[in-house]
Amino acid sequence: MNTKHVAQGGAVALALALVVSGCSQPLSTREKSTLVGGGLGAATGAIIGAAVGSPGAGAAIGGALGAGTGALVGDQMQKRDTQQADQQQQLNAQQQEIQRQQQELEQLKRKQRQQDDEY
Repeated sequence: MNTKHVAQGGAVALALALVVSGCSQPLSTREKSTLVGGGLGAATGAIIGAAVGSPGAGAAIGGALGAGTGALVGDQMQKRDTQQADQQQQLNAQQQEIQRQQQELEQLKRKQRQQDDEY
């Protein structure tokens, strides 16, 4: 085996290790959409490219366009999810404040009744 093949194999192994280590966290909505869009675009591009005699170029172009479109769609979905989570957090905080005020009101009513009973 010559050194060129060994160097190429090492580079491939290093690239694979980087890809696998990058996937140790759960993917975000945008990342998932990018992957799905890229995969669908590549498949569609390969099919169209095969019809005109260049499946590799079609797959590359379709994959790039699909990934870009998937990233845009995923970004919008992720923004919507973030907004919904923020709104839910605000609602929860408001509900806690309402409960605190209701308890305070009940304490004031009890105190008022006790004062009325003393007189």
